[in-house]
Amino acid sequence: MAIDAATVRKVAHLARIKTPEDRLEPLAQELNGILKWIEQLDEVDVQGVEPMTSNVSQPLRMRDDVVTDGDKVADVLSNAPKSADGFFVVPKVVE
Repeated sequence: MAIDAATVRKVAHLARIKTPEDRLEPLAQELNGILKWIEQLDEVDVQGVEPMTSNVSQPLRMRDDVVTDGDKVADVLSNAPKSADGFFVVPKVVE
């Protein structure tokens, strides 16, 4: 798929990007170069290759899933600029 200046103009309009007319052709050439590179990647044989989520294999440390009450109300409210009766006090934003 080749991209021309008209396509770049249309995409720029849809993306609400103001692009000068003299930049349309160079942008089209850049986008065509990117598409050629993607086509090269498409030629790579990845049959039997596991998907990689990280370049470092690390076992995840697990912890027990235990429900606690937290009991950190005072610590959390100590960060609030204003609090009352165990709650954050914020300005009213809805009438």
